[in-house]
Amino acid sequence: MTITRRALGAALTTAVAAPALAEGSAWPTRPVRLISPFAPGGPQDVPARYFVDYLTPRLGQPVVYDSRAGAGGQVGMQHVATATDGHSFLITSNSVATLPALKRDLGFDPFTDLLPVTIVTEAPLVYCVRANGPADLAAYLARAKENPGRVSVGSSGIGSATHLASAFLMQKAGVDLLHVPYRGAGLIMTALLAGEIDTFVGDLSLALEHIRAGTIRPIGVTTATRAPLLPEVPAIGETIQGYAVPFWFGLFAAKQTAPEAIRRINAELGPLAAPDSELSRRMAERGSLLVLSGPDPLAARLRSEVAQWRQVVQAAGITPE
Repeated sequence: MTITRRALGAALTTAVAAPALAEGSAWPTRPVRLISPFAPGGPQDVPARYFVDYLTPRLGQPVVYDSRAGAGGQVGMQHVATATDGHSFLITSNSVATLPALKRDLGFDPFTDLLPVTIVTEAPLVYCVRANGPADLAAYLARAKENPGRVSVGSSGIGSATHLASAFLMQKAGVDLLHVPYRGAGLIMTALLAGEIDTFVGDLSLALEHIRAGTIRPIGVTTATRAPLLPEVPAIGETIQGYAVPFWFGLFAAKQTAPEAIRRINAELGPLAAPDSELSRRMAERGSLLVLSGPDPLAARLRSEVAQWRQVVQAAGITPE
């Protein structure tokens, strides 16, 4: 029997492709990279480092956690968005939804260059005043309306989550607050305690110690419902309809990642969502809820929040870079 060159070429192509397909079906085939776009020591470290220890034996490949910080998270996000190895993942805050509103050219498109894997955690930001400040949110807003542009609120910098949260509050409540940017949440708290500003907006875990000591008073949380660690403190949305600014972290994959890889990660992480899991307890102690939603809720949240923050940024007159 004569074998034509075309048939021989097809046979060789099939022979070469077969092992590749078999290899691809057994993802992962190399170490998995989990990239944070922020400096070490942030709130993303707790779930990320837990994932490393939890997933490594289950995937049969090392999971390596690395930080690629810079430009408000843009550097690390772009690093994963352009990865082609099929084994690169990004754990990032909701800055992935705010950056498109703040920067004209990200170097990537979060909708097409990143694949949603799962919402990881969700936590409230908390608004606090000094112990001798307004008794509640209604009194705070009344003071702000009586003194336009004089009640000050600190943020972690122009375009930060805390800046946008307060800008959104101003728009929803019809008040004019004096925005004072700082280089980090810790400095906002220091400024509040020193009497330099009137309002702290930031991570609940950072404020808890001072709340329990009675040196500051919480007047509202930014999640849609009350925080389990502060059940007596109302959600701001109870007073201002439509106000909800959860601080969340999500897991994304590079666009060339195989669908089975995303399914595998979600299948392995799924049991951790149980309320009695060790990671759930760790996050609860810090005021965060471990979500592990799967891809669709993360995709929907990204679409919704990018649109929301573009409107807020435009209305606040924050100029995109």
